[in-house]
Amino acid sequence: MSPTPDNVATIHIKNLRLRTYIGFNEEEKTKKQDVIVNIKLKYDAAAAKVSDSVDDACNYKVLTKKIIALVEERSFDLLEKMAGDIIELIATAEKVLEATVEIDKPHALRFADSVSVEMSFRR
Repeated sequence: MSPTPDNVATIHIKNLRLRTYIGFNEEEKTKKQDVIVNIKLKYDAAAAKVSDSVDDACNYKVLTKKIIALVEERSFDLLEKMAGDIIELIATAEKVLEATVEIDKPHALRFADSVSVEMSFRR
């Protein structure tokens, strides 16, 4: 049975600041850099809004811990790879219906605040 629109909850994880090896230049491969991760998750909250139980909700704390470990324990040449790996991890959470991940790399370009990549999935 499909969730009704009034039961779909949206969770926003805003400005998750992490450090990782990101980039393909030699200096980038030897020095951790900051990335800022923003995530939007949608899930069917029909059971959670009645039960008030974390077992019926999308446990964003557990998911965030997995994302932090993934980003901080690995290295990436491209933001696209990092975003794709995060999306794949989120897709393993059965309750998630849709997700969008945006990753910013501050100071990637001289005259820009940051460069970002965004990826999404829908179940």
